[in-house]
Amino acid sequence: MVSTTPTAPEFAAVRAAAERAAAAAPGVRSAGGPAIDAALREGAALLRDRSGVLLAANGADVDAARRGGMAAGLLDRLTLTPERLADMAVQLEVLADTPEPPTEREVRTLPTGERVFERRIPVGVIGAVFEARPNVTVDVASQVLKARSAAVLRTGAAALGSATALVEQVIAPALEANGVPPAAVQLVPTPGHAGADALVGLPDLVPLVVVRGSGEVTRRLSALGATAGTRILAHADGGGVLYLDATADPEQVTRLVAASTDRLGVCNRLNLLLIDRPVYDALLPVAEKVLSDKGIELSRPPHEHQLGHEWALDSGNESHVTVQPVDGAVDAAHTAARETSGLAATVCARDEDAATAFIDAYTGTGVFWNTTTRLLDGYKLLGLPETGINVDRTPGPRGPVTYPDLALRQFVVLPPRS
Repeated sequence: MVSTTPTAPEFAAVRAAAERAAAAAPGVRSAGGPAIDAALREGAALLRDRSGVLLAANGADVDAARRGGMAAGLLDRLTLTPERLADMAVQLEVLADTPEPPTEREVRTLPTGERVFERRIPVGVIGAVFEARPNVTVDVASQVLKARSAAVLRTGAAALGSATALVEQVIAPALEANGVPPAAVQLVPTPGHAGADALVGLPDLVPLVVVRGSGEVTRRLSALGATAGTRILAHADGGGVLYLDATADPEQVTRLVAASTDRLGVCNRLNLLLIDRPVYDALLPVAEKVLSDKGIELSRPPHEHQLGHEWALDSGNESHVTVQPVDGAVDAAHTAARETSGLAATVCARDEDAATAFIDAYTGTGVFWNTTTRLLDGYKLLGLPETGINVDRTPGPRGPVTYPDLALRQFVVLPPRS
């Protein structure tokens, strides 16, 4: 295995980016909410006005990736279209118009009269490591800015040209035009894993890093960050689960399977199909018809891979879904939680008791009844872009991570009222 330990020049380049962000962070905090929101609206306008430049930069990335043999699912993630740029602009405007939660709340008055308050304060600088998806550059930067922090972003090498164009053509000028330091959003110039390794090793400058990508890479970066003393919010393995109960309606099955496979290169798509054993032979052909029409193959039991194997990240094999029989709702919920990352699971059932049994037994991040796991997305679920989806099994921000999660809690104690 080739070592990805950053060399001195690589580490220096990442540290320099982090230092520029740290120098800009106080200006982000002092600029205040109206300036940040105005910058987000300006960014939306620039996405529309400069779409030609942005699409050209992205086209060069896509062409290079295609020549390099990138699989179709990953190419889909990499590609920007006029429609996707328009969606990015709308999301910036929605974020700008979103009222912020109070930055301070009174907790209690001590028996001695002192007043205890809890405040939300900025982290300062927040890092992010994410896959070659250009739109995530804007998603993460906007969330971090809304949280009054500066950002250091490291994207996949295949998207570096697109991300650079978005920072230089949209984010930086929008900030500068509204009195916010344009250096507040930095892009790691180092391609490959070395840049990510360096970023999670700078707790003095970047104490919090959001990490997205394949499970293997994310777990490795989480371990590196823990060793360095950096707090990691990890979006590791994904994969949606769909359980077809004995009471499932075939028309509902058709709808859910179709809706859950509208895109194959995303983490919340249908990945594992569980079918109640008494109706396995009846409902499997219903699901298989939908999948077959889309060119998606079923991986049938017995399996040579883990049940939760994430097809979206298996280059060249994205067009697969794993199927497995189970013994009822509770067994399905336990299987989904045990065999997958616990990202999201749907129960398809007409019977409320069966649906409730599944919901109560499933311990993952999101659970749905008769609707698709594709809804486990910050914008679809919460009306906000996300920095990632956290699937930790420990306390902390879980599910879509948005700007209110990117803050520190501070306690303030004031004297008794006179």
